[in-house]
Amino acid sequence: QLQLVESGGGLVQPGGSLRLSCAASGRLVSLNTMAWYRQAPGLQRELVASIRSGGNTDYADSVKGRFTISRVSNTVSLQMDSLKPEDTAVYYCKATSPPYTYWGQGTQVTVSS
Repeated sequence: QLQLVESGGGLVQPGGSLRLSCAASGRLVSLNTMAWYRQAPGLQRELVASIRSGGNTDYADSVKGRFTISRVSNTVSLQMDSLKPEDTAVYYCKATSPPYTYWGQGTQVTVSS
């Protein structure tokens, strides 16, 4: 069974930075797309950024120019700069190896003064 383990969440002031990491462990398989999602209280889970095995990336409009997704093998990171209070959410790592989809347990990011 493959597991995704996230780290790096926490409390940061507006304008600050955080870096999230997600590492695959257990039964390692070749992963296609890896991505970060987030879910704020009362809202649906939304895609933040994704990166395919070939390196192509996609970003939500709300984070373009502030967040950067990167990947080394089966570890994906999300560098978050210029954080805003509206970035506050639980951030989840997702990976796909068709036909399977894997999710991490989530890590809390709180942006507040």
